[in-house]
Amino acid sequence: MVAFTNLDDQNETEPREECGVFGVWAPGEEVSKLTYFGLFALQHRGQEAAGIAVGDDDRIVVFKDMGLVSNIFDESILGSLQGNVAVGHTRYSTAGGKEWSNVQPMFGTSATGVDIALGHNGNLVNYLELRQEAIDRGLIKPHEEHVSDSMCMSTLLADGVSEDKTVFDSALEFLPRVKGAFCLTFTDGKTLYAARDPHGVRPLCLGRLPQGWVVASETCALDIVGAQFIREIEPGELVAIDAAGIRSERFAETVRHGCVFEYVYLARPDTEIKGRSVNATRVEIGRRLARQYPAEDADLVIPVPESGNPAAVGYARESGITFAHGLVKNAYVGRTFIQPTQTLRQLGIRLKLNPLREVIEGKKLVVVDDSIVRGNTQRALIRMLREAGAAEVHVRIASPPVRWPCFYGIDFASPGELIANANPSDDPEVVCQTICDAIGADSLGFVSVEEMVSATEQPRNELCAACFDGHYPLGLPAGNPNAEAVRTLQGN
Repeated sequence: MVAFTNLDDQNETEPREECGVFGVWAPGEEVSKLTYFGLFALQHRGQEAAGIAVGDDDRIVVFKDMGLVSNIFDESILGSLQGNVAVGHTRYSTAGGKEWSNVQPMFGTSATGVDIALGHNGNLVNYLELRQEAIDRGLIKPHEEHVSDSMCMSTLLADGVSEDKTVFDSALEFLPRVKGAFCLTFTDGKTLYAARDPHGVRPLCLGRLPQGWVVASETCALDIVGAQFIREIEPGELVAIDAAGIRSERFAETVRHGCVFEYVYLARPDTEIKGRSVNATRVEIGRRLARQYPAEDADLVIPVPESGNPAAVGYARESGITFAHGLVKNAYVGRTFIQPTQTLRQLGIRLKLNPLREVIEGKKLVVVDDSIVRGNTQRALIRMLREAGAAEVHVRIASPPVRWPCFYGIDFASPGELIANANPSDDPEVVCQTICDAIGADSLGFVSVEEMVSATEQPRNELCAACFDGHYPLGLPAGNPNAEAVRTLQGN
């Protein structure tokens, strides 16, 4: 299969989360199909590749490929994946590259013949250290270039299993050495395991089936398979599920730094994180945005679909300005397997969004979007709206300016490519005006970090907002060019 191509204006991509993970232990159920539907619900977390591993006590069978979940699996393939336990993964690469060998679940075998299939969501900051450990143990060759952090984890985890150490023992010994963001689902073909890094950067939850258990990146994946939400996997917790029930043990103390961008953009709106509805958070951010940056003379509030919808609803409710859908999104663009020609690329955002002229013509618009990264998409969108007859275009953004790259599982541009860094001023209003001029808006407003965090109803010290404030609670990775740029900018 051929990986899809994004068709954003000037090759700009939206912020993209690295992965989604899913696991199910349910003897007697069609675990491959449950995993398929779970991954389908998590498709937004990665559209580059996907895979499912199924164990039947005797062996593990892995099927994975490049592309979307619906393009990779069909009835015959799922029917061939028979067993009692399964783990699945949907991927967008940030570490390790786009090679097929880096598609997950990863597969490793211990010296004692125990097989392990593993799916990983997140990014590690000590990847080079773990890679060197794997080289020193003879598990990977020094010249192997395209080795992901996930591959290193699966290899080292399997290598820790021995006659005296179970998979659970190996995980308890290995996971404290892993630094960074990770949510894991893995299996030895008999037991379903799940683990979450001590900071809880990425979400991971536990659900109950009538005849089994489910672990997933988001609660929306529990909903689609009919599982009852039980609780979140705690940061620093390792869980094992089999016929004996659930076993849980801490491998590290919890020091919460959940990703605030999950609330702003990454997670599906029908997901809950730490008991807080993502949709409700985004609506509340819109309300706060309307109070911070009103637009009294505007005629309509329109969202940039789909991610801007909840915040636009909140903005309209708070401001009293009429809400309307002024843009139609083609849901299939950005997930196509057809390589675009240069002529099609020049159409840019028109391949994704088309204005409803009869709605916006002659109107003063408040356009609500979730974030601005490079600014190319917003610039093209504003131009398109003016061509369609908009009298004024006032842009409101439901997150602060993105000024720093993420090293914990989101693919952002380098610091120099971020439009918020076009003006080095520390004055937010100066930065905002610079961006406003660059994208050609009549006015521009960003919600503040304080208001965004407050809308999540989570304590500020339990959230990571590194991409907005430059504070990296998990540290910076070694040997990463963007991390070196951050160190230089911060004077470290």
